[in-house]
Amino acid sequence: MVNNKGKDILIRGTAMDGKVRAFAVRTTALVEELRRRHDTYPTTTAALGRTTTAAAMMGAMLKGEEKLTIQVQGDGPVGQIIADANAKGEVRGYVKNPHVQLPSNSLGKLDVAGAVGTTGFIHVIKDLGLKEPYRGSSPIISGELGEDFTYYFAVSEQTPSAVGLGVLVDTDSSVIVAGGFIIQLLPGLSDDEIDVIERAVGQMPPVTALLDQGMELDEMLRWIVPDVNILEEMDIHFKCTCSRDRVERTLISLGKDELAALKDTEEETEVVCDFCNEAYTFTNSEIDELISQVGGK
Repeated sequence: MVNNKGKDILIRGTAMDGKVRAFAVRTTALVEELRRRHDTYPTTTAALGRTTTAAAMMGAMLKGEEKLTIQVQGDGPVGQIIADANAKGEVRGYVKNPHVQLPSNSLGKLDVAGAVGTTGFIHVIKDLGLKEPYRGSSPIISGELGEDFTYYFAVSEQTPSAVGLGVLVDTDSSVIVAGGFIIQLLPGLSDDEIDVIERAVGQMPPVTALLDQGMELDEMLRWIVPDVNILEEMDIHFKCTCSRDRVERTLISLGKDELAALKDTEEETEVVCDFCNEAYTFTNSEIDELISQVGGK
């Protein structure tokens, strides 16, 4: 048993003689960090948390310096959800409208589908170190996100998969547990083997119920594929790539006229990172210094 209670980790394994790929992740601390940074309301926390949980597992499918960005663009009130992840377990994300809270759905659960919307697209952009990034898209089919990522893998990556995602929020809006799994079916499985997996997934309790009961990630995978062989374990954590130097380069790219306009209208210029809410402040004299660095002086 992989025992890392309370720690955000991801495990990866195979089952059924290598014909099944399996991922499971705990993202409780990550989603709580995002909630705190972006002051998300519970329904929005669940939507952002499910997206970043999926991103963490999809990032683990990459290698080396490869990275990906997920864009969930539904017609619901939260607007666009963005999540970045890489092969090192580093994840970040944000949502356009963090202050969306809807009444519970018919099952008494957070209405993630109502917040995300049931019409729109999931876009996945992978930077694989090639000249052009890989781009894949699929329609949103339910807005619950687990089903939507399942559909994405089938349609865009031609890999039949089962995706489970969950975020449990406390009465004080903090995150109790968050996590998920991805089971991918590879060529060579018989119809009977596929039926066994589909039945197991269908009978499985919600991810949050299992995690809240203290179930470990490998136990969760064995609920679906009992013979899973765990190959790798990695830490998952929030990390933003913003820095003052990067913000300076972005401001310089605006050009002299735009920078001069900023200086004329404000005593200080503040730039806030969408992903981490870190604020970078520049005085007018610092803006003058950036203007002097604009090319074509």
